[in-house]
Amino acid sequence: MTWMVVRLVLSLAFIGAVLWFAARVAQKRGVGQGNGLIEVVARQRMGRASSVSVVRIADRVLVVGSTEEQVTLLAEVDGDLVAEAMAERRPATAAPAAAGVPALAGSVFDRNGWTTFVAQLRERTVRR
Repeated sequence: MTWMVVRLVLSLAFIGAVLWFAARVAQKRGVGQGNGLIEVVARQRMGRASSVSVVRIADRVLVVGSTEEQVTLLAEVDGDLVAEAMAERRPATAAPAAAGVPALAGSVFDRNGWTTFVAQLRERTVRR
């Protein structure tokens, strides 16, 4: 029994060391670090394997459609219009708690807080 626990601890230590080493190598090579030049502003799935994305590259804003096989430029839009649309959309999802229940506002029991949290998670996750 003791030998199994020792093997388990050593195995976990080995896996941790390998992950730490891989992270260090990736950090030195710059893997996963963006330079801020390309930003995905919004993404919407259209089907099982297709999506439409709004991408900001430097000062240009592009609407692209992507599938498993290809990426197609659909349009180039004005960056100011995209910024205005995103500004209008954010306060709507982050609406304050109802005026009738001020005691729950900001607490764990605040329904609007959880709704906002789930909406933000949905925006950040992408299924491929």
